[in-house]
Amino acid sequence: MSEDPQKLFDLSQRRLTTRQGIDTEELTGRTFPYQFDPALVEDIDLQAATPGDDLNWLEDIHLMSEDGIPAVFDRYTNAFLKIHFDIPEGREDEFARKVLIKHLQEGNSYGIWLKHQHAKFPQPELGPWLTESATVGENWTPPTMASWEKSFTF
Repeated sequence: MSEDPQKLFDLSQRRLTTRQGIDTEELTGRTFPYQFDPALVEDIDLQAATPGDDLNWLEDIHLMSEDGIPAVFDRYTNAFLKIHFDIPEGREDEFARKVLIKHLQEGNSYGIWLKHQHAKFPQPELGPWLTESATVGENWTPPTMASWEKSFTF
C-alpha cells in the first residue's frame, strides 16, 4: 500500500455505534502504526514479553474478527484491536499476540490510559509487559463532584 494507511481512516467524524461490540478505534478515536505494518511487530519476543511464567495467559490470546476485520481482544479495554495487514497463513495467533503485546507495551490500551485516574493501589502503568514501567495509583483519592454533598433523608 503506497498511501499512508492511517490517512485512509478519517476518524474526526466517528461516533460510537449502537452495535453490540466496541472497538479500540471507536474508544480512542485513533489507530496505531502497528495495526497496519507487520514489520513493526515481527521482532517481538513473545516469551520475553509474557508476564512472569504465566504462559497460559499468552495461550488464551487468539486472532478473532470484528466487523469482518481480523482483530485481537484487549481485555484491559474490553474492546477489539483491529489488524489491517495481511497475516501469513498459520501465524494468525502469533500476530494477534504480537499486536496486542505491542499495544500494551506502548501504553496505547484505553484501559491503561484510565489507570492514571482510577488505579486504587500502586501498580505498573504498563503492566508486567514492560520492565521499568512507571508506577500509578500511589495517591488515589475518590472522585468528587463539585457542589455535591452527601445527604441522607429517611
